[in-house]
Amino acid sequence: MSGDKRGVNERGSEEPTRLVFEYALVRVVPRVERGERMNAGVLVYSRQAGLVRAAIHLDEARLLALDPQADVAAVRRALAAVAAVCEGGAAAGQAEGDDPGRRFRWLTAPRSAVVQPGPVHCGLTADPEGEAQRLLELLVR
Repeated sequence: MSGDKRGVNERGSEEPTRLVFEYALVRVVPRVERGERMNAGVLVYSRQAGLVRAAIHLDEARLLALDPQADVAAVRRALAAVAAVCEGGAAAGQAEGDDPGRRFRWLTAPRSAVVQPGPVHCGLTADPEGEAQRLLELLVR
């Protein structure tokens, strides 16, 4: 977070200001009818920080263990599209002009597809910019 904002806690000492954030896992479900899935990324949204981020990591060996006929290239394209929507701009397609919250809500809407969002959770963070990478290491890798 640029310009480390600090607040005073209940004990009177300074600490970084913690912001509310929401996150959802990005899951790959290679054969929707079987319901088997693997985590392949995380979406993070903070209204207070005005950001939505994606961190993606596809474990191809794990994907092929779930479905040896999985179209790895197509899954990679779908995951790249998720990241593009998070970034906004022309690469986001129809979501180009949408604010971060609207893009996050669109990405986390339930769908029956090979790439799906998990449920939305919330938390507090002093580093909304770095939260996606932290959660990727904790929940995906």
